[in-house]
Amino acid sequence: MAKRKRLDPVPQADLPAPEQKSALPPLGAPIARVAQDTAREAAFEELRAALTEARAEGRLIQKLPLQAVVLDHLLRDRIALDEEALSPLMESLRARGQQVPIEVTALGGGRFGLISGWRRMAALKRLHAETGEARFATVLAILRSPETAGDAYLAMVEENEIRLGLSHYERARIVLRAVEAGVFPTTKTALQKLFAHGSRARRSKIGSFLGVVEALDGALRFPTDLGERLGLALAAQIEADAGFAPRLRAALEAAAPESAEEERLVLEAALSPDPAPSPDPSPDPSATSPKTPEAPIPSHGPARTEAVPVTVPATGRAEPAPGVVLEISGGYLKPVLTLSGPKVDQAFKERLIAWLQSQA
Repeated sequence: MAKRKRLDPVPQADLPAPEQKSALPPLGAPIARVAQDTAREAAFEELRAALTEARAEGRLIQKLPLQAVVLDHLLRDRIALDEEALSPLMESLRARGQQVPIEVTALGGGRFGLISGWRRMAALKRLHAETGEARFATVLAILRSPETAGDAYLAMVEENEIRLGLSHYERARIVLRAVEAGVFPTTKTALQKLFAHGSRARRSKIGSFLGVVEALDGALRFPTDLGERLGLALAAQIEADAGFAPRLRAALEAAAPESAEEERLVLEAALSPDPAPSPDPSPDPSATSPKTPEAPIPSHGPARTEAVPVTVPATGRAEPAPGVVLEISGGYLKPVLTLSGPKVDQAFKERLIAWLQSQA
């Protein structure tokens, strides 16, 4: 067997020295370096200016700590949180995070006044209190710079009108509060500025609710549930009768309604006419004061000689005479009366028309 030749290692001294690479790039021409630095600085300044402009114009979304946002920077138009509407918002924030930023204005010192997004702030605060998660400790916000306080109030009202409409009571209330705060000189100006995009009829209805807010604010427990028709009826009665509002406040305090439905019944009862007194079950036979007979409806045929007292409801259905059914609808301001029944024939209509003409 042939012997294998042993290979001895090559001495290190005989190996070529490894090529040394400099850690620094070779110096270029001084003019080129100055040009690069100038271009880099110009690009940085351009970027900073663009970000500053976007921030000032409200095109830059920022992440702010919840505690940095002052919720009562403006008098809020919304009176209370709607729990039914807040729950879906919380679930959306929990599942998908905040999708729509709030609007704020800088107050200085790292503080920001809330313009719009009160419900989102309330939902985030509640989620953070419940879960303690860091993702609910901040809020996405857009910085606004309204020129006047009126512009800030307009932004708040418009945002709420678009997302979740206010009640007429809330609309009227923010008009009054903005005037009281000196934001607008008169309620007429406040109505025109805050609800400029609404119709004249809508502003007129809000204006009618001003009297309701002035008279009943604090007495109503469920003001946002006050319907338009009932609210307008209250406004008309408040304007017509100076003592109506104090009586109604007393009635509300005595009733202490625990639901919007109970409060509505109190309000409707205050607007309804007083029911006819019940006859005395045991009249005094010695009473000699005569009763004034009711004038019968003129007739071409036999006249009615006797009128039976009937309590007429503010709305609903009644039978003022046998065979004559009266239905009342259309609300308190413009009631609609409909007569029907087997006794409402041509002769009845002629007698009714004659009586109406005699009342003119």
